[in-house]
Amino acid sequence: MKTILRSLLLLFVLAFSLQSCEDQDDVAPASDLQINDFIWKGLNQYYLWQADVPNLADDRFANQEALNSFLRGYSEPENLFQDLLNKPISKYPKGEAVDRFSWIVDDYTVLEQELQGTSKNDGVDFRLSYKPNSTTDLVGYVRYIIPNSDAATKDIKRGDLFTGVNGTQLTVSNYQTLLNADSYTLNMATYNGTTINTNGKTVALTKTTLDENPILINKVIVSGSHKIGYMMYNGFYANYDVQLNNAFGQLAAQGITDFVLDLRYNGGGSIQTATRLASMITGQFKDKIFAKEKWNAKVNAYFETEDPESLNNRFVDNISGTALNSLRLSKVYILTSSGTASASELVINGLAPYVTVVQIGDYTVGKNVGSITLYDSETFTKTKVNPNHKYAMQPLVLKIVNANDFGEYTNGLQPTYTQLEYISNLGVLGDASEPLLNTAIANITGGTAKKVQQDRGEALRTFIDAKAMSGGFRNQMYLEKAPEGLLRSLK
Repeated sequence: MKTILRSLLLLFVLAFSLQSCEDQDDVAPASDLQINDFIWKGLNQYYLWQADVPNLADDRFANQEALNSFLRGYSEPENLFQDLLNKPISKYPKGEAVDRFSWIVDDYTVLEQELQGTSKNDGVDFRLSYKPNSTTDLVGYVRYIIPNSDAATKDIKRGDLFTGVNGTQLTVSNYQTLLNADSYTLNMATYNGTTINTNGKTVALTKTTLDENPILINKVIVSGSHKIGYMMYNGFYANYDVQLNNAFGQLAAQGITDFVLDLRYNGGGSIQTATRLASMITGQFKDKIFAKEKWNAKVNAYFETEDPESLNNRFVDNISGTALNSLRLSKVYILTSSGTASASELVINGLAPYVTVVQIGDYTVGKNVGSITLYDSETFTKTKVNPNHKYAMQPLVLKIVNANDFGEYTNGLQPTYTQLEYISNLGVLGDASEPLLNTAIANITGGTAKKVQQDRGEALRTFIDAKAMSGGFRNQMYLEKAPEGLLRSLK
């Protein structure tokens, strides 16, 4: 209902903002500029930092012909897109970049699949780090294997190391080419505490179209008088929300007393799913504000005047009429890593005003901004999309804060208890002795966690992980679709 209402309200935003247009503005973009025209107009309307990019200003171009002249300066749509972003990560180091997460694709079919957990994948979720004493050579370690994948049939598991592909050492300059191939062979390695060396073992892998159920583990661990529910959840994919609700039903039926949510490898996803997940953990806060959206000045001003409620995401008690299986907890334990991002961080931040959130692990990524998919159509939705190409954008369009208006965590959310992962002792996911989970259990039961040796030689400097490698697909917080009704025009 909220999406429908927002769509109807925004139907009139264009007329509200186009009072200064002249007749000559109706000149159509040249046929060879269709993609570039879509990029400029989509970002001009929706981009979160539209006011901070001079070339996106409403009065930057007097008419369509002037805009066409500007657009002809870009033969590659991707270059135009990057130039219209506000200090993008592609051009600025992480400490100086403002926009670290907007991206564009030339095939929206792939984008749509990725945002729902479907990808061309061999099933190995990994992280790449710099080899000790090197600034160019990389080593990969397996974090988990996706069920029903090619890797699930091979001799490879969590904790395994690899340093090369097809006999070539992985480096910062070749890892994308080597690991993005449809099939390849990993050259495995071992770590002796100080050095990483190849061991002669190889694992051949082939990518297939793979649907990843984000619920990797859902179980109950009994420790003394505590029944501890543990869920490893690896992606906020809305098409799995029913399965997520069923998983919570299983935990509730077993009478769990405590809950550990493992988001260490979760790069985010749907805002709607994050709201539902938070509602399943609790259940006693129906209709209270979980999170608030802040769009760019043009869109936000309209919402605030016409329907402020549309900017709020509230706790819910059902999914399309089906009651949520809620745990009604007042404390939750959440496991994080330096790869925990966006919608995962939203759950932590959104719950904080209402329940005690005990965060265990590492600082999170620090992504407090969300996106929408923009298509080349009159409404920027997929309705009557331009058939001449398949470009789509996923620009940042909103900042999100919790009920207390806190949302400033671009440096990441700080853990309550720090416990890093080390390659010599990753442990078995879901096992009570696995270091991060063990820390949570000890905190729950009042016991003493097994201290993992924090040897500097094991603390490899992170380079990138498999989710972030996919061009931003898996490191997202997004609305299910763009608000309908915003017609394209030159302002």
